[in-house]
Amino acid sequence: MVRIGYTMMTEQAGPRELVDHVMGAERAGFDFSVISDHSFPWLEAQGHAPYAWCVLGAAAQATTRIPLMTYVTCPTFRYHPAVIAQKAATMQLLSGGRFRLGLGSGENLNEHIVGAGWPAAHVRLDMLEEAVGIIRSLFAGGYVSHHGTHFDVENARLWDLPAEPPPIGIAASGYRSSGIAGRYGDMLIATEPEKGLLTAFRASGGSGKPSVAQLPVSYDPDRDAAVARAHDQFRWALGGWRVNAELPGPAGFAQASRQTRPEDVAAAMPCGDDVDAFVDAVRPYADAGFTEIALIQIGGGQQESFLDWSASLLLPALREL
Repeated sequence: MVRIGYTMMTEQAGPRELVDHVMGAERAGFDFSVISDHSFPWLEAQGHAPYAWCVLGAAAQATTRIPLMTYVTCPTFRYHPAVIAQKAATMQLLSGGRFRLGLGSGENLNEHIVGAGWPAAHVRLDMLEEAVGIIRSLFAGGYVSHHGTHFDVENARLWDLPAEPPPIGIAASGYRSSGIAGRYGDMLIATEPEKGLLTAFRASGGSGKPSVAQLPVSYDPDRDAAVARAHDQFRWALGGWRVNAELPGPAGFAQASRQTRPEDVAAAMPCGDDVDAFVDAVRPYADAGFTEIALIQIGGGQQESFLDWSASLLLPALREL
């Protein structure tokens, strides 16, 4: 059975609200949760970007059952991989073993703030691969020194280690990143129902490992309102990751999506309150072979109604997949 998750979307809600939302997701019966890790929203209309790791610490104390996961953290620019390892180990302890560390090569939108430039995609993947190796070395215990192509670590050690380190998921959008996920990750992370990503992941060592995808949805009893909100806040998503990884700020995403129409957004993601339409949108991910799918309810102020509707109607229907 496919596991259905809930997304704490930091771009559309403040920190206290995000904790309330994940508590509601736990009560509603979602199987797991994920959180975005951003320094900017995609569009100004979203209006938020609190620090994901503080939210995670609060969520770990406010919930008891629901797993927590970064979706995803970039361990190469804003954060040094040794710092990520310490944060992830601490989260695993705080959550009682419910944390999973999702990693990716990042987006210019968030990583530009440290002024380190934005190299080509193949360089970013080289950096990600090296960073994952450092994190795994620190999870293994003892002192770690590393002097590599992109990172230096001098006599580092994690003094508070969980008995089981958090599983590492690696985001993939193409053949090479799927291979990195298969070789170095405990799970694959993706945003599109592309079977080829899973094929490359499994061929590189990921056979039998979980795979997690994500899908934006816009629930509202008023379908026109749902479409308008999705267009206002999520039209950027139709640009694809080759574009989305490169743009440096909300103004760029607003310009890039200026020709995107409400009907284009409505065709790309379920809007309204038709349960069958939501199930049909999730089905391609299950058919492709993804084992877990995290839903993003668009609109920070619409989470409570979405969670109530999910508990009563949507989750029972999705359990049939």
